[in-house]
Amino acid sequence: MTTTIVRIASLVLGGCIAASMLPTPVFAVGGGGGGGAGTPTCKKGQIYDKRSKQCVRQQSANVTDENRTDYAYSLAKAGRYEEALAMLDTVKDQNNAEVLNYRGYATRKLGRTDEGISYYLQSVKLDPQYAKVREYLGEAYVVKGRVDLAKEQLNMIKAICGTGCEEYQDLNAVILDPSKI
Repeated sequence: MTTTIVRIASLVLGGCIAASMLPTPVFAVGGGGGGGAGTPTCKKGQIYDKRSKQCVRQQSANVTDENRTDYAYSLAKAGRYEEALAMLDTVKDQNNAEVLNYRGYATRKLGRTDEGISYYLQSVKLDPQYAKVREYLGEAYVVKGRVDLAKEQLNMIKAICGTGCEEYQDLNAVILDPSKI
């Protein structure tokens, strides 16, 4: 009987060890709206493929631009800014409001606020009704000490989605208390 218990315990332990070695997505911290909220993040060199619901090699030709954009945002929200920028570099359509917004977000978080603002402004030109880019642009203005410009973005967000939307509430909180950035 003891031999049987030892064999079963060995099988269970071996199975646990084997399962721990499989590529497992790690869920990104944060959310904040946007396409990438809730998208898992994978090991470096991999991307989460929404169709197969698993991590695949980054160079996979089957992964869409939308998938790459969402994944880049997840990386950025997880604090992996350089990886997010590298992922955005793989997107075919670089003249896209979301791509430019997420590039702005990652560069701003790397401390390159002016560069981030330039990406945000390009995104706003492409889609003036995109509330998320206006929130991030407003946050960048707060970082620069330009609360007046941040309030302009807050008013634009209010016109787009009202005072109840997440973008309005998040930017308003940052304007009231810049330590929340």
